Amino acid sequence: MKKFLAMMLAVTLFLTGCGTGDNGQQKEEKENEIPLNIIDDKYRNYYEVFVYSFYDSDGDGIGDLKGLTEKLDYINDGDDTTDTDLGMNGIWLMPIMPSTTYHKYDVTDYYDIDKDYGTMDDFKAFMQECENRDIHVIIDLVINHTSSKHEWFTTATDYLKTLEADEEPDATVCPYVDYYHFTKEPQGSSYYQVSGTQWYYEAPFWSEMPDLNLGNEAVRKEIEDIVSFWMDLGVSGFRLDAAKEYYSGQTEKNIEVLSWFNDYVKSIDEDAYIVAEVWNEFGTFSQYYESGIDSVFNFAFADSSGIITSNLYQGTGQKYGQSTVTVQEKLSAINPDYIDAPFFTNHDMARAAGYFNGDFAIQQTKMAGAMNLLMSGNAFLYYGEELGMSGSGRDENKRAPMYWSADESTEGMCDGPSAMETVKHKYGSLEEQMEDENSIYNFYKEIIKIRNQNPEVARGAVSYLDEVTDVNICAVKKEYNGSDIVILMNLAKDEKSVLLDQTVYGEYKIVGAVEATEGTEIKMQEDNTIVLPAYSVVVLKK
Repeated sequence: MKKFLAMMLAVTLFLTGCGTGDNGQQKEEKENEIPLNIIDDKYRNYYEVFVYSFYDSDGDGIGDLKGLTEKLDYINDGDDTTDTDLGMNGIWLMPIMPSTTYHKYDVTDYYDIDKDYGTMDDFKAFMQECENRDIHVIIDLVINHTSSKHEWFTTATDYLKTLEADEEPDATVCPYVDYYHFTKEPQGSSYYQVSGTQWYYEAPFWSEMPDLNLGNEAVRKEIEDIVSFWMDLGVSGFRLDAAKEYYSGQTEKNIEVLSWFNDYVKSIDEDAYIVAEVWNEFGTFSQYYESGIDSVFNFAFADSSGIITSNLYQGTGQKYGQSTVTVQEKLSAINPDYIDAPFFTNHDMARAAGYFNGDFAIQQTKMAGAMNLLMSGNAFLYYGEELGMSGSGRDENKRAPMYWSADESTEGMCDGPSAMETVKHKYGSLEEQMEDENSIYNFYKEIIKIRNQNPEVARGAVSYLDEVTDVNICAVKKEYNGSDIVILMNLAKDEKSVLLDQTVYGEYKIVGAVEATEGTEIKMQEDNTIVLPAYSVVVLKK
């Protein structure tokens, strides 16, 4: 398998005058390594980190902010001349605020760091190191609900316990009774009784996660203060958890909440980035772009049944490529300033390595990463997917320790959540994969490098090359700022050939090529035909 590793010479093949002669001898020209072309804007490659399972700095078995800071060079070392980091220039931190649970989606204090993860000073040190590397940090902000241990909720329920049976709560006496949805008439199984009273509260996710009343102006003011606090600490934006549950089943009301939130955040910093989780089908989550927020996670392409997996199963690259054009058409019609947020897996989904089995499992695992990372917008990568980590079933299994080493006693290795079952990884640890040029890890690094070298990948307007009609081939053009690239992917189990007629497309050169199958190589023939091995990617540019 031929790799185009950073700091090596890139192979440059021209569609004219750079093919095989009559004797079939392949001709190649080499240029200096193509430099990275990182633009300082909202477009980033985001690495999702579950701090609890990433890297442990103090030996208690739990990942922490100091540990994450120690490992920032793995994500991005801030030096464009090295090839030892992944090349991710954004980090999404799953919840870091004080909580009663390992996952920390039940916040007890919006103004501090959970003791498992360290201190506010640790966070500030982490942010400084991110700034030194030009890594933008967004944090998970949970505003659909709080913990039942949050002071707002405990104050409200303590007050309700003082009321007589026929007495109504008075928000002028206890404002916090209007922060939640309290009622004497519960509406289904998502309501729980306040002990010792006739009052119930809404909590769809869990009894210990009472829903906030986001229509209450005092609640909104609290959230604005929280946002200001974290932005003052340097965060570049927010990932909004469970946005479709602000008012469950009421899309328009949810959009209004996001509009308010977006307007406030952008009043502080117009360059702040907001991405919302709306776990739903495309026709629904696309509507949330009406709010004006930058991004909504693209669930249509994710998970074991999404567009990426289904097209890999079927080998239908053409259909996948055309789907990316459809996304652009539909989302741009709703909000011309949208930034798509493609991802393949996250902390709520089974790890991708389990999606693919059989003789081509590793190739398909690699190609799924390429299909995600070469999409337009801000691509999100869940920690450990670049290693092909395993994990399915209960949520704790999906959040297993980062697989730095096969030796669990290695310094920094985490224990993982206490309820996690034994997770046996299908592929090797980072230590092992770093030494294997054909590993999933090195494949991911190559794809991320291509993304960082070519701004058109994230920002370009997408069109499909209709002349390429092979069902197995994805053939798209991306145009940005007067420049364009062509991306070709072969999703077949067999070698495929693609002719890019120079009279139609002009003269291109190869600026990136990655093969998922060991021992194969992308080739160019004299008639401008590109030979793509099974499961391979080539990027061309004029």
